[in-house]
Amino acid sequence: MRLDGRTALVTGGSRGIGRAIVQRLAEAGARVVFTYRNDRAAADELVSGYDDVRAVRADQADLASLGPMFAPVRDGLDILVNNAAIGPPTPIAQLSGEEFDRVMTVNAKFPLLAMREAATLLRDGGRIVNISTLNTVLPAPGLALYCASKAALEQFTAVAARELGPRGITVNTVSPGATDTDLLRASNPAEALASTATLTALGRIGQPADVAAVVAFLAGPDAGWITGQNIRATGGLLL
Repeated sequence: MRLDGRTALVTGGSRGIGRAIVQRLAEAGARVVFTYRNDRAAADELVSGYDDVRAVRADQADLASLGPMFAPVRDGLDILVNNAAIGPPTPIAQLSGEEFDRVMTVNAKFPLLAMREAATLLRDGGRIVNISTLNTVLPAPGLALYCASKAALEQFTAVAARELGPRGITVNTVSPGATDTDLLRASNPAEALASTATLTALGRIGQPADVAAVVAFLAGPDAGWITGQNIRATGGLLL
């Protein structure tokens, strides 16, 4: 599968799953613009490895970031991947209104407005892929806002698929399970990761490249008949 001549915009592309998505799309021939929030060094390192990859700083808690984020793709867009998100674990009894607003803005409001902006830039036959989480069907303590915001994103996906379908634009969700990122390892003890691997049909936790491969397929020409779907890329953690 090649993406030569296509332009992609990926949010949260400097590390983890987002970084793997940027790499996969770039290696398939796409011109890729990605956003980062704080890790300028990681963003610069990623850019240095490719001829047609560019980084733009954006903070999704600030809706003013939408303008600079889309500035490099005003000449046309083929693929939007809404990947950036936050998920600070907080029990419901300790939630604040400010935290509610921040998580919902970063994980749901900003991606929705990004889809609104992309709808005017996407060429016919374009692709939108939104990254959700298995936690919308397997919720965990402390993740009320994360689960709720990602559930909202899944519904935005379904509606956008209906609205943009007449132009041949597909809109899908990818929901990763346990994926080996710095964030996962920082928030889970090694024994918990080992236990999760035994519960997965393929016998291991996922790698960012596993998820990126699914995103790349949905972004490519062979996925033109798939839209409004939630692909659970979990290695069989949920069957």
